[in-house]
Amino acid sequence: MTDRSTTLEARRVLVGISGGIAAYKVCSVISSLAKAGVAVRAVLTQQGQAFIPPLTVATLSRHPAYTDESFWQAAQGRPLHIELGEWAELLVIAPLSANTLGKLAHGLADNLLTNTVLASTCPVLLAPAMNTDMWQQRAVQRNWHQLLQDDRYHSLEPGSGVLACDRIGTGRMAEPEDILIHIHSLLHTRGKRDLVGQHLLISTGSTREFLDPVRFIGNPASGKMGIALAQAALHRGATVTLVHGPLDDSLTARVGGMQAVGVTTAEEMHLAMLTHLPQASWVVMAAAVADVKPATQATTKLAKADLPGALPLAQVPDIVADLAQRRSPHQRLIGFAAQTGDIVAPALDKLQRKGLDAIVANPIDVVGSGFGGDRNQAVLLTRSGDKFAIAPCTKLSLAHQLWDALLRVGF
Repeated sequence: MTDRSTTLEARRVLVGISGGIAAYKVCSVISSLAKAGVAVRAVLTQQGQAFIPPLTVATLSRHPAYTDESFWQAAQGRPLHIELGEWAELLVIAPLSANTLGKLAHGLADNLLTNTVLASTCPVLLAPAMNTDMWQQRAVQRNWHQLLQDDRYHSLEPGSGVLACDRIGTGRMAEPEDILIHIHSLLHTRGKRDLVGQHLLISTGSTREFLDPVRFIGNPASGKMGIALAQAALHRGATVTLVHGPLDDSLTARVGGMQAVGVTTAEEMHLAMLTHLPQASWVVMAAAVADVKPATQATTKLAKADLPGALPLAQVPDIVADLAQRRSPHQRLIGFAAQTGDIVAPALDKLQRKGLDAIVANPIDVVGSGFGGDRNQAVLLTRSGDKFAIAPCTKLSLAHQLWDALLRVGF
């Protein structure tokens, strides 16, 4: 299952750059999009040009940049803001200044960027950036919340940290990687929020079962697939609770906007999933949970000579089977099956044996799929007999295709 929405190639993104030192970050976004084959156009406000020259943006986007000077020059055919507004599949404003925010919130248009927004109907992704005191002003917050009442607008809330003014607080523009992930989501969904009202409980990553403080039984699962599922659901309007095993710092930074619960062992994951089960409408068990644990755990590091020649093992909780027993009739339960060889037959057996509504089978013995990478492929199987094969793609794209398929069959 694949279509044009699963790739960035030949998509059309218009980037608006308003005033702020965070404008330098958007250069990376524009460059990455252009390298991926996206047709990128950029509009700079007069204040935006004070931070980034149009020549820089034009070079990175492989297309002349637009400014207010372009807007007011003698018309060559149709008005420029109309042409750009109709051309764009997605409009990204990064950084969004307090000034531009105020104009958009009140429907004002006195430059090329704001006129183009009003002349377009595509989704708009907003990435604000400003000083903490500016962001926290009642007027700015009022404008922000008023603007987000319009379904066209999608937000990347500013983060916290050291700002360019040396203040420590909220106001940092989202990082380029986060902006790119959200762009990919919006190009796939075209701005639909078809998971609004759903609360998704998702597990991801591996668990670790310790023999002593430094040795454990585990597996190579990184958590990337579950995080992609969570991000895709969040971008589609869902409320998300993510229960995750140990993550790299780069992945920990991707769990913004959702409730994230960190665990280490299978028993901890079991407890966390049961704790959050009552609020969930969909439960997705994407974590690679250890099947066994050492029968005993030493409190201090064992010397090499003291390691047992044969390691006695004990069972860990079967989390997904327990969830199937405890869930309410309205809750949907989706499992994952990482397999080698034939991936479908074992997944079908697990689907029936564990009492799941659907299962996602993915190969871990195929180059470019499985644990640790950024790409994957899968076969989705449902209890009602539906079968969807998803070709190799990014894990974020696979996540969106899974949500598409599940919604299509009436989950």
